Amino acid sequence: MALTLTEAAARHVNRSLTKRGKGVGVRLGVRTTGCSGLAYQLEYVDDIAAEDVVFEDQGVKVLVDPKSLAYIDGTQLDFVREGLNEGFRFNNPNERDRCGCGESFRI
Repeated sequence: MALTLTEAAARHVNRSLTKRGKGVGVRLGVRTTGCSGLAYQLEYVDDIAAEDVVFEDQGVKVLVDPKSLAYIDGTQLDFVREGLNEGFRFNNPNERDRCGCGESFRI
């Protein structure tokens, strides 16, 4: 089981944590919502919970709750800039379909 980050994602997370002045990494998970059923959740975290599964790549800790891990195992977190837009992109090999608006996915 693994989660990885691209160099761009690691750089962005590290810059954001420095700007915040605190934090141990990011928490990646899924929640039930949207047209296709699941949506990604990403948040900066200050503490590691006892139940968190911890991955570290390029000096960044990615925390995942055990329930979400089955849906996002193998995912690569990327940070992209396209024109005036920028944000995280989830390259998840488990995705079977994504809704038209891009907000949710199906396994």
